[in-house]
Amino acid sequence: MTALPSTDVDTAFARYEAVRARLPRARFPTASREAATLSDVADAYDVFVLDAFGVLNVGERPIAGAVGRVAELRARGKRLVVLTNGATHRRIDALGKYGALGFDFASDEVVSSRDVAAAALAARPAGMLWAAAAGPGARFDDLGARVADLAEDPALLDRADGFLLLSSARWDAAAQERLVAALAARPRPVVVANPDLVAPREHGLSLEPGWWAHDLADRTGLAPAFYGKPYPDAFRAVRALHPDVPPERVAMIGDTLHTDVLGGRAAGFGTVLITAHGLFAGHDARGFVARCGIVPDVICETT
Repeated sequence: MTALPSTDVDTAFARYEAVRARLPRARFPTASREAATLSDVADAYDVFVLDAFGVLNVGERPIAGAVGRVAELRARGKRLVVLTNGATHRRIDALGKYGALGFDFASDEVVSSRDVAAAALAARPAGMLWAAAAGPGARFDDLGARVADLAEDPALLDRADGFLLLSSARWDAAAQERLVAALAARPRPVVVANPDLVAPREHGLSLEPGWWAHDLADRTGLAPAFYGKPYPDAFRAVRALHPDVPPERVAMIGDTLHTDVLGGRAAGFGTVLITAHGLFAGHDARGFVARCGIVPDVICETT
């Protein structure tokens, strides 16, 4: 296996471009309009679909002003949805986290890639045993399928009927080698509940399940099933919450081009790229836009 490089922004961007053939296709505007905050674009949209990392929070802290901005959008009659690729926690746990950060989202205002993947698992043959890459103390009672923790039972590499990638918290190159070998010995489905390659943390970028899943695809020839941004099931789940709103009146707000903007445009949504936090914090986001041609409708400094 080729050694994984450090996860700086250029490395992450290059990897997103390298796997772009596996991402949805979309059409983009010729240029972006500029805005300082979401207040400046509130009149253009009726539904604001908010990414979590890079828009509401960075790691375990809220972005300055984000709690107030959410309250302002509500006061202006805007509908809100959190659409997150965070698949580590159950919905009830994620709501508790948002509440602890100061946000007041209701359960029906949150769509997670974990929920979308769970719906897909329900459509698989009954009785399948899924070995999960998950965080410490993970619970699986919300998934509606037989799921066991791979880190707690390595024998699942041989016994499991499929693999479910929820979190990279306990995943590393050695774990990846073991999974590659298991899939080479007996190919089985791989379901990816977090398609992100990286995530912004307080002290840099972490490798996420999408990074490892694309590596699996490159090395085994298998095609993992991805659920979450930028793939369509996540955006269909958002549309199902607000079917009366035309897609062009829905805005996907995020900090990444290849997940939030690409996925939002593929769904027919307007898109807003947040640049001061998340993936492009401290970098020239417009340069990355020019390099990949993924053009958001709006480039906005902060939430």
